[in-house]
Amino acid sequence: MKFLIPTLFFVLCSTVLLGQTSLRYQLNTGDVFTIKQDAEQIITQELDGAAHEITNQISGILEFKVIGEKEETYLIELTFRDLNLRMSSSIQGLLMNVNAKEIVEGDMQSKVFNSLLNTPVQLSLAKTGDILAVQGGDSLVTKMAQASGLEDEFSLNLWKRSLSKDFGSEALSNSYKQMTFIYPVAEQKIGNSWENEYAGKLSAKNTWTLDEVTTENASISGISQIIMDVKEPATTMKLSGTQQTKIITVLASGFIKSMQVEGLAKGVSTVAQMGDQEIPTTIKSKITYELIQ
Repeated sequence: MKFLIPTLFFVLCSTVLLGQTSLRYQLNTGDVFTIKQDAEQIITQELDGAAHEITNQISGILEFKVIGEKEETYLIELTFRDLNLRMSSSIQGLLMNVNAKEIVEGDMQSKVFNSLLNTPVQLSLAKTGDILAVQGGDSLVTKMAQASGLEDEFSLNLWKRSLSKDFGSEALSNSYKQMTFIYPVAEQKIGNSWENEYAGKLSAKNTWTLDEVTTENASISGISQIIMDVKEPATTMKLSGTQQTKIITVLASGFIKSMQVEGLAKGVSTVAQMGDQEIPTTIKSKITYELIQ
């Protein structure tokens, strides 16, 4: 009889580890998850044997707070608590260096990105991680544009149009699906794979695989076929490539514990002042997300 409890425990654990696993978000109103994000993107353009390299570095702290639940959907407040942006060029040197928490006198960009902090937007999150809608992104863009201090409508509208491509409701929805939209509809066994996809400036067709399950965490890997389609007034980019993802999630909540995404895309870009000339372009990227609270 004294061996009953350990044996029963072993059998139950074996059932969890070898059987079907439910992979989905299981959140409660009031839950708060704080994520540290670090990203580096290296853009290399080659023209007549010469290369121009632009390096974008982004770091930030994101807070996700569950404020409600309706059927199969969670309502979540996403708030930027910190954001740092740095852009440098191998030809022109430092192009941008902004710490959003610090307003620098006479620096319009620091005022604009400071206004982004501590202003929540609302996400509708399906239990698979699909972001169904975002509310408040467009109001956030208006607030950021007004923080520039510009008063004429034409200049303000230019700022709004530029900022909406990264911080508008649709842009935020597409951007953070990379972090959240990872789960299947049905339960899975170790070794099983499933697919999903999302669109935007970065479109991805993803194949996910459940690699390992413990009593607390699940390990998931992904490989994605990606297309980057960027259209700006001064430049356009059309690239395709692949993305590799490694994820550890917390089974109890479904929220990520860590995620690493590495991508490589190749194609062409055009610059307005060079007409229709296509410039061979490569983008190498690495993004990490880490649950810190």
